[in-house]
Amino acid sequence: TPLVMPLAESEWTSVHRDLITKYAGDGKADNQLRTLLNVPEIVEGLMPLTVYLLEHSGLSLRERHLLVLRTAWLTGSQPIWATQAARARASGFTTEQIRHVAEGPSASSWSMPEQTLLETADQLFLNSSVADETWTALSARYDLSRLMEVVETVNHFTVLAMIYNSFGVQPDSDTPDRLPSVPYNIIVPEREPPLAEARVLPLEGDGIAVSRTFGQHPQLAQPRSRRANFINRVSHLTPHDREILILRIGWDCQAVYEWAKHVGTVGRARDHGVDPIAVAKGPNAPNVPQLNALLLQTVDELYQKTSISDATWNALTTEYNLADAMSAVYTPSSYRATSMSLNTYGVQLEAGDESFPDVR
Repeated sequence: TPLVMPLAESEWTSVHRDLITKYAGDGKADNQLRTLLNVPEIVEGLMPLTVYLLEHSGLSLRERHLLVLRTAWLTGSQPIWATQAARARASGFTTEQIRHVAEGPSASSWSMPEQTLLETADQLFLNSSVADETWTALSARYDLSRLMEVVETVNHFTVLAMIYNSFGVQPDSDTPDRLPSVPYNIIVPEREPPLAEARVLPLEGDGIAVSRTFGQHPQLAQPRSRRANFINRVSHLTPHDREILILRIGWDCQAVYEWAKHVGTVGRARDHGVDPIAVAKGPNAPNVPQLNALLLQTVDELYQKTSISDATWNALTTEYNLADAMSAVYTPSSYRATSMSLNTYGVQLEAGDESFPDVR
């Protein structure tokens, strides 16, 4: 049952219809888009990068399908699986090949490069990073732009999956594929220590390292910036609530650069009344205010289960209106992808940055 109801056609305004024209190539709004239409600004935050990765990426169509379907399976996203399985079948995938995506890298049908792509998705999902051996194998096959597109495809569709799962988005009736019954058994290397040197060097110039790192691929950076713009300039969440959500997902993903910037010059968490040590200790630490505990719990559920419970959603909608409750899910989902990117590209701390606290 959807927790956020898809917007009925009778409720569409000219703004909604313009967004459907812009982002639904066939002019049809599926359940995913109709759910996001409850907050049109969220559509403008998510869809530009979605369209870029599906339609304009330098990766082959087959490579895109492999990455998106694998991410849908990892995250348990029925609507993404259903939609993308139909697209994959239309481009030549057989039913057996689609099932093999769920079976993972060990399925016998994959070439070595395809196996590496599936392993990359698994590592990003479970470790929020990519092992050196896997990165080396990817680097031997792809230039820098396509390397970044591999990573961002997995990361962005992880964002979409967490959002759709949390809102209870249902597959459309005309996309009959459902997640296959395959044992959920994912084997990845143990997570390696944080990178001591950047894999993707930031461009020379002014600005923080993350912006200059994504500057290596401006065609990707532009639609990606729309996702972050919603959080930092459009959403009505208070800076206090926003920074709790961002810091906690950075902690969960062990993305030290994200943590440092949001404690420090970007988020200025303490200036907004956020205690970073309390965030690191989590929702069950003593004396955590009720709203703070709810936000921390929201993040932890998203990280651990790629969804939030009905009880957590109901609590959010008690504290916030619908748009802000949706923003409270969108924010850590998006910053999970950012954390995965920062860890994988090896974005390094800068002078004066504050690392993780010791909360043992």
